[in-house]
Amino acid sequence: MEALAAARPRSRRWTDVFERPGVLASVLISPAVVFVTALVGGPLALAVWLSFTNATTGLHGKWVGLENFRREWGNPAFQHAVWHTFLFTVISQAIVLVGAGLIAHALLKDFPGKWILRFLILLPWAAPIALSLMAWKWMFDTSYSILNWTLVHAHLYKPLDVPQYLAQPKLAMGSVIAVHTWRILPFAVVIFLAGLSSIPKEVHDAAAIDGATGFRKFWSVTLPLQLPIATVALLFGIVFTATDMAVVYILTQGGPPPSFSTEMVTTWAYKTGVESGSLGAGASISLVLLPVLALVSIGMLWFARRTEVS
Repeated sequence: MEALAAARPRSRRWTDVFERPGVLASVLISPAVVFVTALVGGPLALAVWLSFTNATTGLHGKWVGLENFRREWGNPAFQHAVWHTFLFTVISQAIVLVGAGLIAHALLKDFPGKWILRFLILLPWAAPIALSLMAWKWMFDTSYSILNWTLVHAHLYKPLDVPQYLAQPKLAMGSVIAVHTWRILPFAVVIFLAGLSSIPKEVHDAAAIDGATGFRKFWSVTLPLQLPIATVALLFGIVFTATDMAVVYILTQGGPPPSFSTEMVTTWAYKTGVESGSLGAGASISLVLLPVLALVSIGMLWFARRTEVS
């Protein structure tokens, strides 16, 4: 009995350790940390190592220092890819922010067929990306495009003068921006809806009592409360867009040639590192986005915290 009584305080002390919020939180989050470290940290460390070597088809090569970065920085193809990535990201995210804000505000109201509209909005995010992009590629096809068929039968274009969506530089860039916007818009709508739904009803009632309606209510009440959520949605959108290559690669593969007006950093890194077999150069190209996105993330998270209304 004395031994059992002496053992109880010790076991209780061990359980008291797990009752501490900091210890319990660390134990619960440790599997996710290990998983992310193994899934992301390992390939990232390998990419950093390869970027400083002249590795080709194997995962080994001679140390060349910053030679890969210097060579790519002076490469016109890489410079064009950086500029195209900037345009692709900025334009698509501007459209997504405006569109998601308008759709989210509309979905807050009750109207017939609301659930159908919600389903159609979420469908692009839920559909398999390869299947949906192949459908878009058929819609942009020169010979079988439903868009061109509509334009011809509406007598807006002659059959031989229809737009070549994926063969003309400006139209190709506009096409990939439109498809990527269509694909990522549902994610931003969900985040906006969550932010708008979290605003207490008392806030809207107080604004109505003060006479704030319409645009004045949006500017003075809704926007300040929604700004941190919108910043987070924009941050995710920038990261998803700048690091995505599926839309561009399936639709245009960086083309159309010879200008390659839709070549992005991601597609150029893939072509250099995988298709051309220059793993070291490809790794150095892919790592260019890492410090840029890190600075953007830190800045936007700092801005979201500063604009948060307590």
